[in-house]
Amino acid sequence: MMRGTDGKTTHFGFREVEESRKAGMVHGVFSSVAGKYDLMNDLMSAGIHRIWKDAMMDWLAPRSGQLLLDVAGGTGDIAFRFLERAPEARAVVLDMTEAMLEEGRRRAEAAALADRLEWVVGDAMALPFADARFDRYTISFGIRNVTRIADALAEAFRVLRPGGRLMVLEFGRLPNEALQKLYDLYSFNVIPRMGQLVANDSDSYRYLVESIRRFPDQESFAGMIRDAGFANVKYRNLSMGIAALHSGWKI
Repeated sequence: MMRGTDGKTTHFGFREVEESRKAGMVHGVFSSVAGKYDLMNDLMSAGIHRIWKDAMMDWLAPRSGQLLLDVAGGTGDIAFRFLERAPEARAVVLDMTEAMLEEGRRRAEAAALADRLEWVVGDAMALPFADARFDRYTISFGIRNVTRIADALAEAFRVLRPGGRLMVLEFGRLPNEALQKLYDLYSFNVIPRMGQLVANDSDSYRYLVESIRRFPDQESFAGMIRDAGFANVKYRNLSMGIAALHSGWKI
């Protein structure tokens, strides 16, 4: 394929593309699916994504007075949960796709929490915030879409205060090969068709399935978090490893 002048390429699902093109392509995916994003999450996971996000909050243990940055926060699922558990906390939801943030602003929770909630369009690899500003950084099913994951983790470390905590919810790998093959059959055959029926967009959901398969396994990703400078890095599998929670601290 043709490469950019710097020769750098990355993956977009199973395709190899110029690094400089990926962010725009991901933006196109989420702009396309924004209106049906929450509905599709419920359908694809049979609602289990809600249990995973609640487990994320259980481990994160929000406290009043904390300031959360939720990156790739989309329609606000994580920020809403955080603020509901910590009545005097505040949250900033950052996403590269304005259409996703607009969907979040329309939700009833957004109006109820408006005085403690801010919506920002921005890039995970170049956060528009000062150093050491936030107590907690979360990213849920978003880091696999970032062009350079190491850069996003470095930015997370930069904007967290000493004693701050990173938590990532992302898809993982099942430990059993037979179960993984069954899950892949479902993912590649059912989800794009569901995307076509519900969101009139099979291509975007095919990309999302492919991006899950291209994401590092749990141990490899934990290593990337350590490489970014985080300490006490741990992960917990959810639903046997279909998803995983990753935690790290800025000491």
